[in-house]
Amino acid sequence: MLQGKRILLVIGGGIAAYKVLELIRRLREQGASLNAVMTKAAKQFVTPLSVASLSGSKVFDDLFSLTDETEMGHIQLSRDADLVVVAPATADLIAKMAQGLADDLASTLLIATDKKILVAPAMNLRMWLHPATERNIALLRQDGVTFVGPEDGDMACGEYGPGRMSEPAAILAAIAAALQTDTTIPLPAGMGADRPLAGLRVVVTSGPTREPIDPVRYLGNYSSGKQGHAIAAAAARAGADVLLISGPVALQDPAGVRTQHVTTAAEMLAAVEAALPTDIFIAAAAVSDWRVADVAAHKLKKGTSVPALPLVENPDILARVAQLSRARPRLVVGFAAETENVIDNARAKLARKGCDVIIANDVGSDSGMGVMGQDQNQVTIVTRTGTENWPPMRKEAVALRLVSYMAKLLEGGGDA
Repeated sequence: MLQGKRILLVIGGGIAAYKVLELIRRLREQGASLNAVMTKAAKQFVTPLSVASLSGSKVFDDLFSLTDETEMGHIQLSRDADLVVVAPATADLIAKMAQGLADDLASTLLIATDKKILVAPAMNLRMWLHPATERNIALLRQDGVTFVGPEDGDMACGEYGPGRMSEPAAILAAIAAALQTDTTIPLPAGMGADRPLAGLRVVVTSGPTREPIDPVRYLGNYSSGKQGHAIAAAAARAGADVLLISGPVALQDPAGVRTQHVTTAAEMLAAVEAALPTDIFIAAAAVSDWRVADVAAHKLKKGTSVPALPLVENPDILARVAQLSRARPRLVVGFAAETENVIDNARAKLARKGCDVIIANDVGSDSGMGVMGQDQNQVTIVTRTGTENWPPMRKEAVALRLVSYMAKLLEGGGDA
């Protein structure tokens, strides 16, 4: 997926820098080439020798190095890449980016680059939640910078909360998604003259996620991805530029749609955040609510007792997108797969998540997602102003009708 891609990796000064070594290894395995730039503080946590050994390239760290400037000037270094990745991005480095400061090589490169920038924040939770950091993040999002994470978790300082840098696998997924968003695939001929979503960007999630227990087992669900894939295809048919972010499914990628494949909830969140901003976000994926706290490194064996599998909550992708203070999509659509009290639960989800529309369906009946992923569906549209029951129909028909419904909402100002 990353074969031949050139990455400029800016390593900030935080304890999470140790994760970057694994990220570098994975990037090289995927066929990417990279140049690494380290801040002065970064060298307190990982050594330039380690970074150079894994990356296979010289490490740059001095803005005023005559040798480095002769071999590759900082302006060329800032632009000789397909993507710039900042990991870990400390509060200080984020502040410099937001304010346009350039007092070392890393910050100078970041203001001199003309390429897309992906940032993986890592800091104490109080620093992450500080109003100054929130303002800086908002400014960077306005400038088109994309983010992956941070996640909730234990900190090196002993506290727990948001601010932990995303894992290398999630950052890798975000890198792949960020690179794909620059690629447009022309729609096939004969897609239809009615293109109510022409000129709009649409991101759709689809399918299940799988959360590993050990190298051979996982937590998952029965989602087939048929409805999400049908929605992505219908949105492309309506003229939109569509990115489909799909969990593991046994379906072909829809024609005319850019598809990003992920496995876990964390990888899906990373891909979604890397794809922002967008005009419409449709969360059709059945994202696992929980993951195993400690994934076993080797296959668990039968013994005298059943192993305990403590669970932790996965990130809430729909809520995160719906509750963005800036760069929120104009329309955020979620799904509620329920087995009882379908409408009441869907209304509660609409309020809890902060989205504009919930598509509710009863997966306990033959019309729903079901064990085998039926081709038909029966849904109810739930908004703040009421509900609208749709008759049973094929999932392709549900998708086409949903696209028409969304286009009318946007035409009317997006008030659901």
